[in-house]
Amino acid sequence: MRKFAISDIHGCLLTFKALLDKINFSTTDELYLLGDYIDRGPASKGVIDFIFELQESGHTLICMKGNHEDMLLAGIENSYDLEMWELNGGKATLKSFGANNPSQLNPKYLDFFNNLKLYVEVDRYLLVHAGFDFTIPPFLENKEAFLWQRRWYKDIDYDALGDRIVVHGHTPIPKEDILQQFTNLDKQQYLDIDNGCCYIRHASKDLAKLCAFDMTNHQIYFQENIDVFEV
Repeated sequence: MRKFAISDIHGCLLTFKALLDKINFSTTDELYLLGDYIDRGPASKGVIDFIFELQESGHTLICMKGNHEDMLLAGIENSYDLEMWELNGGKATLKSFGANNPSQLNPKYLDFFNNLKLYVEVDRYLLVHAGFDFTIPPFLENKEAFLWQRRWYKDIDYDALGDRIVVHGHTPIPKEDILQQFTNLDKQQYLDIDNGCCYIRHASKDLAKLCAFDMTNHQIYFQENIDVFEV
C-alpha cells in the first residue's frame, strides 16, 4: 500500500486524472488531498464528482479543507465574503456548477465542503493545506493557520514538531524549489507540494504543474497542466 499527497487541484480535472494515471493510483493505495479542489480552473464540479467516483469505486481518499473551500462556505453567509470568493476564482466554480450563488449547490457538495478534515497525521507526516502557527502553542489548535498560514518556516518549533514532517500546499512555488525542499526533507521537515497547477500563464516560471508526493517510497511526481482554460 502506497500513500500519496496531492494539493491545490483548483478545478483542473484532466491534469488530476493524468497525474493519478502517472502514479498508477489503485484501490490498494491511499490518497491524501490537501484542499483547494475548486476555483480558477475550468472543472471544479468535475473534480469533486471524480473524487466521489473514486470513493464509490473502492479507492481510499482522505480529504482536507483548503482556504478556497472555506471562502465558498463563507460566501453563503454574507455578501462581502461572497464577493471576495468570486474575485479569487469563485466565478469559475459557479459556472462549472451552473449556479449563481454557492447556496444553490446540491447539499451533497456542501456537506462535502463542510466535513473536510483540517489536518491529518499519518505515519511520520503532518498533512495540512496551508501550514501551522508555531508562535501560538499548541500549534495543532490554530484552525485559521491550517487554511491560511504563509511564511511560517522560520517560526517552526522543532521541539514541538519532533521528528514529524509537514506536507502542505496553499503557497505556489516553482518545481525547482519543491525539489530542493524534497532533497532537504529530513533536515528541514517541511515540503510544499503546490506547484501552481492552475497558473498556466506562468508555466515559464516553473509553475503550472500538479505534484504528487509518494510518502511511502519517498518519491515525487509532476504532471504538466493539460486542462483547457477560457481565454
